[in-house]
Amino acid sequence: MNQFLLNIKRKKFIFIWAFAFISLGIYLCVSSWTYKLGFPLDDAWIHQTYARNFSEDLRWSFFSGNISGGSTGPLWGFLISLFYFINLAPYVGTYFLGFLLLGGISVLGVQTYSWLLPNKKQKSFFMGCLLLFEWHLVWAAGSGMETLLFSVIALLVCGWLLQPRERWFIPGLLAGVSIWVRPGGVTLLGPILFVLILRYNLYEILQKGTRVALGFLLPTGLYLLFNLQVAGDLLPNTFYAKQAEYAIARSVPLLQRLWKLGVQPFVGVGIVLLPGFLLILIKAVKQRAWEIMAGPLWALGYILLYVWKLPVIYQHGRYLIPTMSIFYIWGFAGFTDWVEWKSENIFRRLVSKTWGILILVLTILFWGIGAWVYGRDVAFIESEMVRTAHWVRTKTTQGDVIAAHDIGALGYFTEREIVDLAGLVSPEVIPFIRDEEQIAYYLDEKKVDYLITFPFWYPELVEGRKKIYTSKGSFAPRMGMENMAVFEWKSDE
Repeated sequence: MNQFLLNIKRKKFIFIWAFAFISLGIYLCVSSWTYKLGFPLDDAWIHQTYARNFSEDLRWSFFSGNISGGSTGPLWGFLISLFYFINLAPYVGTYFLGFLLLGGISVLGVQTYSWLLPNKKQKSFFMGCLLLFEWHLVWAAGSGMETLLFSVIALLVCGWLLQPRERWFIPGLLAGVSIWVRPGGVTLLGPILFVLILRYNLYEILQKGTRVALGFLLPTGLYLLFNLQVAGDLLPNTFYAKQAEYAIARSVPLLQRLWKLGVQPFVGVGIVLLPGFLLILIKAVKQRAWEIMAGPLWALGYILLYVWKLPVIYQHGRYLIPTMSIFYIWGFAGFTDWVEWKSENIFRRLVSKTWGILILVLTILFWGIGAWVYGRDVAFIESEMVRTAHWVRTKTTQGDVIAAHDIGALGYFTEREIVDLAGLVSPEVIPFIRDEEQIAYYLDEKKVDYLITFPFWYPELVEGRKKIYTSKGSFAPRMGMENMAVFEWKSDE
């Protein structure tokens, strides 16, 4: 019997990785068919630039040889750099990491579901398949970003808490490591302490909490020292730059921000998993199963943190994607715990079958829509940022100084001095990041030769400036945007 169960598990394991390959592979094929292979965010090229430069001289730098702290998730860059050593970057190695993380989050989802509902673990394989074809997660797997890496760590922590454990050093260590991926990883201490406080007596809390603290402080201390070395501060430049750039978004009424961000997990199958999510939370509250509540409470708190500090929804709410896997797993568990396919109650039987069909249909439907969205997003970056970067490399000279808001592709494909208007590698811009008059003075001081931007982003800066290049990409106009342009910007001498 044990051998039979082992064979079943092995087959499911193989199917999970096969489906992960197919799911992500089709997204990449759609991208290639739409325009070409690439990444759907310019920020992905920032990671690639740091990774390539690190592989060449073992220095953490955006401009080769010039140490800087413009990467929020250095661990992701370090992982990508491994593929530069074996000539499998930027694409093959990064997609391979995405494949591993997509399959990994599915395997973790299967295990987490089995802990949530040990009496219905036979349904766990379907949980894994749902994660493999949930469009946000597949999009993230092909994004070239650290999103799924953080998702995996968050799920490891929240899943670990579902079982009685003794080695509390481990969740603390995972929370500390997560900070190397996103500074927001510090929030993972929340569910750990929540379970500790409600599960144990005072003596055990102090004993186990000490282990958590030791595990957390080890990687966190190294992270802070790393940032002091490369950025001159305890946190990376990006931590401050993003908040400064989108400060205006915090002027929107709080409830409106909450609606815009809170709706993101429901764009797709999430909308029909919401009842299951609520059902399992209600059951956990009644049973005082604090460990079951820990993951959802972290996810809700994480969303509220972004509502408060960085209420942006661009790129399909990518900052919130790490919370979505928690939401989908708990929601699916609540669904399977409630449904009765052969119930004598005709209403319950009808609702169960309808609910199941809706989950299947919406998962497949939005997976297909997501493939189109992914292909379009990649095409936008490739036809605007990457194409412009290639023009800069061939049409400008080595000593030219370029000012730009999107520096990823420019940093990777050109060897030019870049003034970063987003403040990631030019942190001195952060205090006046949205003040175009002050930016103009700054560009003159830096003796900038060319300004590269979408014209509507900096209307005052580009007014009266000679446009010498436009990308002429077809995807930006389809998305209601202007093409990226290069303007002459000569400082007065």
